[in-house]
Amino acid sequence: MKKTNNSILGGTSPDIRGGIGIFICGGALAVLLIAGLLFFGLLFSRGADAFVVKPLVEWQLKSGAVELVQELDHYENGEVRVRMANREFHANREDHLIAGAEDIISVSIPSEAVRIERTEHGPFHGYLDSVDDAGYHVRLPDGTKKVLATNSVMRIEYPNQLSFWGRLGSWFKSTWTFLVSDPREANAEGGIYPALVGTSLMVLLMTVMVVPFGVMAAVFLNEYTKDTWAVRLVRIAVNNLAGVPSIVYGVFGLGFFIYGIGGSIDDAFFSDSLPTPTFGAGGLLWASLTMALLTLPVVIVATEEGLRAVSRDRRDAALALGATRWETLKHIILPGAKPGILTGTILAISRAAGEVAPLMLTGVVMSAQQLPINGDFPFLHLEQRFMHLGFHVYSVGFQSPNVEAAEPLVYATAAVLLLLVLALNIVAIRMRSNVRKKLQGK
Repeated sequence: MKKTNNSILGGTSPDIRGGIGIFICGGALAVLLIAGLLFFGLLFSRGADAFVVKPLVEWQLKSGAVELVQELDHYENGEVRVRMANREFHANREDHLIAGAEDIISVSIPSEAVRIERTEHGPFHGYLDSVDDAGYHVRLPDGTKKVLATNSVMRIEYPNQLSFWGRLGSWFKSTWTFLVSDPREANAEGGIYPALVGTSLMVLLMTVMVVPFGVMAAVFLNEYTKDTWAVRLVRIAVNNLAGVPSIVYGVFGLGFFIYGIGGSIDDAFFSDSLPTPTFGAGGLLWASLTMALLTLPVVIVATEEGLRAVSRDRRDAALALGATRWETLKHIILPGAKPGILTGTILAISRAAGEVAPLMLTGVVMSAQQLPINGDFPFLHLEQRFMHLGFHVYSVGFQSPNVEAAEPLVYATAAVLLLLVLALNIVAIRMRSNVRKKLQGK
């Protein structure tokens, strides 16, 4: 039989076609990895840069003004964007300035320049003359003398005198302060401690609520029901619920949990406090329940996949040895499905930690006076509103009265949120890995 020449006919051999397919798939993976690395690099570098101690540069401007600034960005056209500080002493209360080379007469870096972090009005840039009972006697860059109240000063630094190790120590101190302090100045200054605590509590409560119910629903669908039209309809509904917009869950949580269940609880147990609601308003409990509903389809689907992964041979062997159906489920099926259950938990945590829209309707606030967890009985106050890192990014980036000054905190808060999600996922992934090793006898 005569062989056909694929090259003459214009065809392509299967090996070549397979090689092209592998190249395309590998290229797509490489693009995704590079895009992910660039995203993480930008986010973490901008977030870390928010706490870097920058030199204080004294500008003599053509307008006659003298400013002590921190240079932020240098543009190709020669303009420089700087952070100014001393907000209350400027007529227009501006924080940032963009000046061209033609606007600047001279530039110097005075070693005695001081940066003072304050409880209000942002940082102060100037010179410190003395400290006494009256407060901190300081000079503005133009020589004007002022007195800062002692209780308004939080931290004093001389950026132009710091060595490399001094700058590194200052960076760690600023980062730690950011994590453990409360926000100030309408969230444009200060830290994120209440938002960090609120996000962690919400995610943990959501996980405790969604995993048991998701596992039980999956066990019932996979182990105790037959493949009927009704069961198929339920599975379709579960899959469709995973695609419902998150804001719809927020509306449901507001109507069903807050106004429905919460209002009934207030009528039954807290009538003396009405019309001020106790559970009939947004709070940590209702937000966690709403997020549990949002992530429930993910847990159900992942758990069902884990249950199907347990082989029929293991099930039949347990039943042949005299185990009941419940004992088989408890000792054979559920332990074998743990990797799938933990996979569902990981996906639920990842989605819940980043969702903001439902929380805006069910309990999250821009600023909370008290934490949901404290030393007062019953210690965990489920009815209280709380702060959330995702909503904090939104409020600082788009609702702050001074968005430009708060821009570094947006990147820093987003980086912390991402690190929190990664930390929770790493814990769950580690647990899943240990379970798989046990199942494989390693």
